[in-house]
Amino acid sequence: MSQRFTVCKSDGDRRPSDIQGEVNQLFEGDEPPSSSSGGGGAEGEDAAGAEAVVVVLKGDGNPKESSPFINSSDAAAEKSQQYDGKHMALFEEEMDTSPMVSSLLSNLANYSNLPQGSKEHEEAENNEAESSRKKPVKAPQLGTLMGVYMPCIQNIFGVILFLRMTWLVGIGGVVGTFVIVFMCCTTTMLTAISMSAIATNGVVPAGGAYYMISRSLGPEFGGAVGICFYLGTTFAGAMYILGAIELLLIYICPKAAIFPLEGLEGPEAEAALLNNMRVYGTLLLTSMATVVFVGVKYVNKLALVFLACVILSILAVYAGVVMTGIDAPDFPVCILGNRTLVWKSFDVCAKTIESANGTVTTQLWSMFCDSPFLNATCDKYFAANNVTRIQGIPGITSGILAENMFGTYYEKGDLIAKTNMESVEDPDDTMTNMNNYVLADIASFFTLLVGIYFPSVTGIMAGSNRSGDLRDAQKSIPIGTIAAITTTSLVYMSSVILFGACIEGVVLRDKFGEGVHGNLVIGTLAWPSPWVIVIGSFFSTCGAGLQSLTGAPRLMQAIAKDGIVPALRIFGHAKANGEPTWSLLLTACICEIGILIASLDAVAPILSMFFLMCYMFVNLACALQTLLRTPNWRPRFKFYHWALSFLGMSLCLTLMFICSWYYAIVAMVIAGSIYKYIEFSGAEKEWGDGIRGLSLSAARYALMRLEEGPPHTKNWRPQLLTLVSTDAEQNVEQPRLLSLTNQLKAGKGLTIVGTALQGTFLANYEQSQRAEQSLRKLMETEKVKGFCQVTISSNLRDATSHLLQASGLGGLKHNAVLVSWPRNWRQGDEHQAWRNFVELVRETTAADLALLVPKNIAAFPSNGERFTEGHIDVWWIVHDGGMLMLLPFLLRQHKVWRKCKMRIFTVAQLDDNSIQMKKDLTTFLYHLRIDAMVEVVEMHDSDISAYTYEKTLVMEQRSQMLKQINLSKTEREREIQSITDSSRGSIRRKNPAAVTTQLSVTEEPPAASNEEKPEEESKSASSPVPPPAQVQLIHDNTTPASPETPATLLTPTEGVQSPGEQVQMTWTEKCDGEPAKPPGAATPEGIKDLFNMKPEWENLNQSNVRRMHTALRLNEVIIKKSSEAKLVLLNMPGPPKNRTGDENYMEFLEVLTDGLNRVLLVRGGGREVITIYS
Repeated sequence: MSQRFTVCKSDGDRRPSDIQGEVNQLFEGDEPPSSSSGGGGAEGEDAAGAEAVVVVLKGDGNPKESSPFINSSDAAAEKSQQYDGKHMALFEEEMDTSPMVSSLLSNLANYSNLPQGSKEHEEAENNEAESSRKKPVKAPQLGTLMGVYMPCIQNIFGVILFLRMTWLVGIGGVVGTFVIVFMCCTTTMLTAISMSAIATNGVVPAGGAYYMISRSLGPEFGGAVGICFYLGTTFAGAMYILGAIELLLIYICPKAAIFPLEGLEGPEAEAALLNNMRVYGTLLLTSMATVVFVGVKYVNKLALVFLACVILSILAVYAGVVMTGIDAPDFPVCILGNRTLVWKSFDVCAKTIESANGTVTTQLWSMFCDSPFLNATCDKYFAANNVTRIQGIPGITSGILAENMFGTYYEKGDLIAKTNMESVEDPDDTMTNMNNYVLADIASFFTLLVGIYFPSVTGIMAGSNRSGDLRDAQKSIPIGTIAAITTTSLVYMSSVILFGACIEGVVLRDKFGEGVHGNLVIGTLAWPSPWVIVIGSFFSTCGAGLQSLTGAPRLMQAIAKDGIVPALRIFGHAKANGEPTWSLLLTACICEIGILIASLDAVAPILSMFFLMCYMFVNLACALQTLLRTPNWRPRFKFYHWALSFLGMSLCLTLMFICSWYYAIVAMVIAGSIYKYIEFSGAEKEWGDGIRGLSLSAARYALMRLEEGPPHTKNWRPQLLTLVSTDAEQNVEQPRLLSLTNQLKAGKGLTIVGTALQGTFLANYEQSQRAEQSLRKLMETEKVKGFCQVTISSNLRDATSHLLQASGLGGLKHNAVLVSWPRNWRQGDEHQAWRNFVELVRETTAADLALLVPKNIAAFPSNGERFTEGHIDVWWIVHDGGMLMLLPFLLRQHKVWRKCKMRIFTVAQLDDNSIQMKKDLTTFLYHLRIDAMVEVVEMHDSDISAYTYEKTLVMEQRSQMLKQINLSKTEREREIQSITDSSRGSIRRKNPAAVTTQLSVTEEPPAASNEEKPEEESKSASSPVPPPAQVQLIHDNTTPASPETPATLLTPTEGVQSPGEQVQMTWTEKCDGEPAKPPGAATPEGIKDLFNMKPEWENLNQSNVRRMHTALRLNEVIIKKSSEAKLVLLNMPGPPKNRTGDENYMEFLEVLTDGLNRVLLVRGGGREVITIYS
């Protein structure tokens, strides 16, 4: 029989303490709670006869929307009604987190475009779900024509077409200008193809180029390029305003100039013109910014008017071209010799005219002669050459195209001359009356023309910027953008040819139309009147400037709201109606910089740089996504290829340096600075960008390459696995271990910080997450760049072993292990820690890993400390791959150890030539390029002292006792006390100078106040033994020899001892815990005592005696030479192959490093890590 479980939550107004979990068993046959009416009759019958268990859980009054198991009773009933009869019984408990497909599809179908599409906006959409149900959102209705095509047309056709296109054709020639136009249009077309692929790869929220680049290349690239795009749009606004002022002051109302140009020549006239541009440009910028601030809706309403002006102006030009073939307009140009005259101050293009009174001089005569009479003194060039009147617009059938086919480049101040006309010039004559000729205002060259022209093809992002208003963005953006670029490209290319075929060359090269009565050159070609172009272009440039001042602040607001650039967050604020006030103010200020430059030709290359950089990264994003084959890369637009994107990217980069190499470098420096700023200070964003995919691909490739073989000795560096332990709160117990890691690595190579936890993974997962978070936080504090890893196992020994085996990936694995010396290892409750440590030493040896063991890690310096002097001492006892040489060198690269000097000590035996050893070592270090002082320490053979035997005896007896008493800590202390109480004698030696370890043969141990606890108990606060107690360690001669202590041959004297006789030994310590050395053989008493102790010494393991002797002798020498050293590096001897001697091994290392403040025990990994070769 089935059971039905109803899980419900208690009412929120009841206190948790009043709510008791209870289970009410409903007896069979009782009526169950009413179920959904959607269930079938048979199902209802089964439910009626079923057992029902109602579980009432405690509640806190807060709804848990994220949990599928805790719901209100109403929600549970609603859920049962919602899914009953829908075959969802298996999944009903997960419906909150895994909704039904039908509801998911319904939500997707009703998706509305969001401003940025980030997680924050998705959360906002969820929070506003209720209000959206009550107030339906009006669906966007713009199609391809009005939503994409027309805005792109309006933004692409701009000021350059009307003010500079004819000049570009005249200077660069038809061929040169056509190449420029074709190259720029090809660049934008390839960029549009890449942009279409990105825009159709999923739902397109509003945001334009910034959104596409940031979500494709990541926040760093997105922020850098987004700001570049913003700067480009802002400077474009400045360019449009300057164009409008140029139209106003030169062609519409020249008399409005505040700084008059009449009578000024050369630099003075140029300065006056620029000052007029600055004043009027600032006024126009202020008025435009005010309009934008008051309301963008007015700008949007006027957009169609401005668009109509652009289209009418272009149609007027084409109509004028047609009319030149039928009836060419009369725009004469006056040529003196071959020089073009400024037709402003004279009415007739002739020196003299015939009248009824005879020959009369003209106004032109007065300009070059000192009097109006025929015998006046005139300019030599004027007198030697004739005046010719030619048609400025000869017409499309005139054949002028051949003359305009190739370019003519000028230096600043050169005369604009007709190339195929003869002229009489005297090279010795000085140039006079220059103000009467048409002159080149700037030096011209091919790359300059590219920089000036390129802004006329920008604006291709206008459609994607409006993606939030489109009915079907994925369809409209590719079609509308590509159609707009195709249309504008055809217009530009045809205009190049038509201008060259219709207009005289000197008129084309006359930038401001001075030779055609001050008319706008393109206006002379227009039909029916030049004013159509002048007025139309003025309004279109004003409209384009308003569009820039409207779009740029919103782009800045989008970047600021994303939070990737902390310094720009203030610009994310807006008015109550959403208008970005602060961003508009910033945009106006930057735009004013462009207006203060005041030259249209100087501003155009600046914005070309920023737009080209933006387009370059759009192409890069598409190429990367295509090459990486990201699973989410499924564009609906199929006519793209990575080669096209790569070609577009290359063209953008080429054009940047063609336009202006120094502007290109400045733009790259700006973008690079923003990139690094976002990388170091920006907010962490994960947008699934392509750079992350590129990093993964590069990492995979590098790892595959690393698998090919081990690194060469020259490339060897310590790839550290740092093993740390954590406390109960998952905080790292040895933070200085990470400081040492940072000092050893200096941020280079691989670093893995690992810790081991005891337990099961399921039960301790949250604990491991806290430990990992703690490791990351400490790594960030200590500036350790690397990875952290937490391993959980049933015991710490296995967990550490798993870390050792599984850390790293492929060829990127650790080759050295850094672990601290186990503290208080002699304490009874710490016996497992030092056993784990010895096993770790064995495992690193088996795995050919280097091992670094800092002792007294708490005394090591932090990263903030600085040693102003001192030494790093290296005790090179055995050659272990060169680690001892390499580590001090790496440490001295860090600022903590930089001022420490390196000393290398090596040990010479009796049969070694110490002088030759020092020479050889000095030569070796010279070839290694390591600066260090060298010293050879001679250690002569000496007799083994009584202290050595005593230390060995104490060590072995402690080990044997701990093995025999396999008890808990408290029981072990009680057993030791009982041994002490039942002892019958002790061996003691008295030293009046200090409390020392004493050896003697006595019957009863007299109580002495200066005796201390044994080492195990002196470090235990919970020891029941009072301080003056003494422990007598028992060595039974009749006990069979243990495996690690082979039996020795007994002398006859020893054999006489009774089977039960025991030799007992009492050892004491100084107050500071350091055993003091006995007089030994220095006195006759000492010699006598040594003789008395001889039976016990002979029972000692002679190997242990030799090891203890070596450790003590080395320790003496090291303390003598390196007691003041900041750090001592020392060869770490290997552990015994027989595990029964592990306690002795720890004791040897303790004796070896006794009395040293900072010690780094080093054990090599079985390979050379340093070489003398380059």
